[in-house]
Amino acid sequence: MSSLSTPGTGGPEPLLLLLDPAARQTDGESVRIAKDVLCGGADVKVAYPESPSELDRMLSHRGRRRPVVIGSDLALQRVLQALHRQRELGADPVGMVPVGRAEELATARALGVPGEPVRAARAVLSGAPRTFDLLVDDGGGVALGGVRITGGARRQVGRTGGWRSLWAKLAAAEQANAVTPETADHSPRVRVEADGRLLADVHRPVRLVQLTLQGTGRTDPAGAGVLEVVVSAPGALVRARAASVSVVGRGFGYEADGHAVGPVRARTWTVHPGAWGLLLPSARERPLNPG
Repeated sequence: MSSLSTPGTGGPEPLLLLLDPAARQTDGESVRIAKDVLCGGADVKVAYPESPSELDRMLSHRGRRRPVVIGSDLALQRVLQALHRQRELGADPVGMVPVGRAEELATARALGVPGEPVRAARAVLSGAPRTFDLLVDDGGGVALGGVRITGGARRQVGRTGGWRSLWAKLAAAEQANAVTPETADHSPRVRVEADGRLLADVHRPVRLVQLTLQGTGRTDPAGAGVLEVVVSAPGALVRARAASVSVVGRGFGYEADGHAVGPVRARTWTVHPGAWGLLLPSARERPLNPG
């Protein structure tokens, strides 16, 4: 682990800047620009965690520093997961400067994080926190947007070549504890219950189980704490709204925010309303035509 601190400026809250090592290789220039903006506007400690234990230690000893992620959706997801595990998730809003390939930043775009490093860094310094729901599973994982179970190709268990970042190492560790792929079904036969209501049973395969978070905390109180549930099977389509969904089967994989997990034999997801905050551009700083 290495870190770098800048002196305080008397301005915004001090920051703990967590750099995904892969971000520097993907787009080092964007990382440099974001660091310059942040270090010029706040007391910043820049950290390069090299292991999951170092990430946990940095977060648990951050003091008053707000966590800021420079990296991909997966990097943000892993930091939120660690904060949830430490029961510190709602203590302070987090910031994000998205750096990565376009397909690795879909969740950040959906949440409203600016794609340009300067605008994203300025949102960290002077933006407003927006509260979001979080989907938490009984295995300790989290999802910011939703979960999908399909009958597609199964994920290889164990570490593959090319893991370059801490976040990928964490994903590989999850795989190592999963059911072996031989037990997973390409067309999963699963039992799905939403708030105790049976939506699908193991007697027929399903093509898709999709769980989508609907609420964004205080900004959307009507949808807070609710999942939109879709179960698609041959000749049938079931929709429901629920706060908790349980799935049981012989062995199934799933995607959390587009990142593959499993296979597992059982999983329960529960919505935690308004569980975390994200620093986003204030209303006066948002473009009139974001498209």
